Amino acid sequence: MFKTIGLTGSIATGKSTASKFLQELGCTVIDGDVIAREVVEDRRVLKTIEEAFGNEVLDGEGKLRRKKLGEQVFNNEDALKKLNEITHPAIRSRIKDRLKALRTVAGENKNLHCVAIDGALLIEMNLHRWVDEVWVVALPEKEQIARLMARDGISESDARKRIEAQMSTEEKIKYADVVLDNTGDPKYLQVQIKNEMDRLKHQ
Repeated sequence: MFKTIGLTGSIATGKSTASKFLQELGCTVIDGDVIAREVVEDRRVLKTIEEAFGNEVLDGEGKLRRKKLGEQVFNNEDALKKLNEITHPAIRSRIKDRLKALRTVAGENKNLHCVAIDGALLIEMNLHRWVDEVWVVALPEKEQIARLMARDGISESDARKRIEAQMSTEEKIKYADVVLDNTGDPKYLQVQIKNEMDRLKHQ
């Protein structure tokens, strides 16, 4: 049976880069962001979102207007909580189904030795309970702010707000089996991931 990894990290710490390296090393990745996008294309979920936030969050074709919804939930804890209550059960259910499907074919597919759940909210959604190990991508806050400002073209104040809206790296590390240091060159991150993958293969 394959090993399961829960890959997480705060915004702009390099989680997506770590996920890419895992895939290059033959690990099957269940991408939480992709699943979240699939969930908000589901008609039943969209209907519940519309009932909670008004029809202005949908366009003329009944698709989600992310920016409009974002305006309602950004800096509004109650609205964000409401949105999470709608979407998180559906996201968890889809991830569970993917894991189940992979376990079904694991016996036939000898190359399937590792599955990673890549999720920014892995811990907040209790998905860490489903995996063998939690890997946290870490970066000093100063560097995290600089990367976020450069990536999204936002002010330092807005970058801080986005970081503070999530569970901190320090808090995530409390749940970690492996901490991946992403300061400096991406090759350093790649080497750490390769070493950890080699360790898993020999367990």
